[in-house]
Amino acid sequence: MRKFDTKVQHLKYKVLREVAREAWADRLPGSAIDIPKTIAPGKVPTMRCCVYKERAILAERVKLAMGGDRSNPGEVIQVIDIACDECPTGGYEVTNACRGCLAHRCEDVCKFGALTFDENYVAHIDKSKCKECGACARVCPYSAIVGRKRPCQNACKIKAITMNEDKAATINSKACISCGACVYQCPFGAITDVSFITDVIEMIKGSDSNRRYRMYAVVAPSISSQFTYAHLGQVVTGLKVLGFHSVVEAALGADMVAEAESRELAEKGFLTSSCCPAFVDYIQKNFPDVAPFVSHNLSPMATISRYIKEKEPEAKVVFIGPCTAKKKEVQKEEVKPFVDAAMTFEELQALFDSRDIDITTLEEGVLDNASYFGRIFARCGGLSDAVAEGLKEQGLTDFELKPCACDGIEACKVALIKKSRNMLDANFIEGMACIGGCIGGAGCLTHGEKNKAEVDKYGKQALEKTIADAVSQLK
Repeated sequence: MRKFDTKVQHLKYKVLREVAREAWADRLPGSAIDIPKTIAPGKVPTMRCCVYKERAILAERVKLAMGGDRSNPGEVIQVIDIACDECPTGGYEVTNACRGCLAHRCEDVCKFGALTFDENYVAHIDKSKCKECGACARVCPYSAIVGRKRPCQNACKIKAITMNEDKAATINSKACISCGACVYQCPFGAITDVSFITDVIEMIKGSDSNRRYRMYAVVAPSISSQFTYAHLGQVVTGLKVLGFHSVVEAALGADMVAEAESRELAEKGFLTSSCCPAFVDYIQKNFPDVAPFVSHNLSPMATISRYIKEKEPEAKVVFIGPCTAKKKEVQKEEVKPFVDAAMTFEELQALFDSRDIDITTLEEGVLDNASYFGRIFARCGGLSDAVAEGLKEQGLTDFELKPCACDGIEACKVALIKKSRNMLDANFIEGMACIGGCIGGAGCLTHGEKNKAEVDKYGKQALEKTIADAVSQLK
């Protein structure tokens, strides 16, 4: 058993692993009904009130692991209603720190008349009048008023999660950017990302050991921070044992993007990056006035996949990374022709174990296509550094780069608001929806604090030291 951050993540992994095993054996969808009993055998519950509810929830997890509702594939982050029933509804509450002071600032600042006082002068909030504005909490000198939100709501910085009449979480698809922040933070695992792991297995089997068509795994540069129990070269070999013909760095696509995006920036004078699909989606949904400034380049994943498809139209390309939003990006009309499926590092671990592949026993393969600058796209600020290098290498030094590297969607929001109001002292916005960049993605194996220096260390191992050197391999 691999070490996972939480039991929720381990449970998700077990479902993916069992679904994958059944898919390899051609027993799906018939055997799907038996998977919950395999994971939760016996009559003694270990997670919920009874084993029957556990299995009912597991059955819903199995459906999502098999692709969910195929008639609506675009919603990659979904709520399992039956699993979402234990969290308090939250809201603003008065704690016992209230001293019944004379100032009554909380009452004065409330525009809705929601604050009253009992016979001991202690404040109380009328929930029927409270608008959750938080003004009272901000003015209380004792910090006696606190706002309690569900973990998923705290995680969602764009406020795409609300509660329905049954007090279960509901995701507003018009606002959701599929970043997956809520997925990891839900203590009950009631929110999860749809998996297309069975599609990948069918492609591998259909290739007939790469004789009918070749399978390409395009791996995100953030892989350097994953699978820490093994060497990266062993992961590469493991992918080939699974059935992939070749393993290609998405970082090579990042080199291509850095070269093209630096030229585009010098030509237009202002750009926002197009590499993070959640960031691009956020702009399109919330800042339409900034949308024309989004780089016209495809993301590194799509760029290198397009190159592969141009060389081998029959090839199948699977992206593997930390990003749940990539699962939505691959469904876009401009990306769909180049990438056949996207999966996370979590799903790759499940795929290895579904075939009983212990990657620690394998010889080390080679993954060395990209430059240092392509590889550091995995961390916040890496894209800006790469664009600076691209300008330098192409002799565009007359253009003064003034980057704004946004670490997380809240920082992105601030930068975009400033741009909308002509208050931003920058000409290039690098947007990363996840804290730390891609190394903080929702589909990572572990979610502890990532050391950005490890990304740079991995980048320095690249044989290709310049962007031009890396891109020249493709010409």
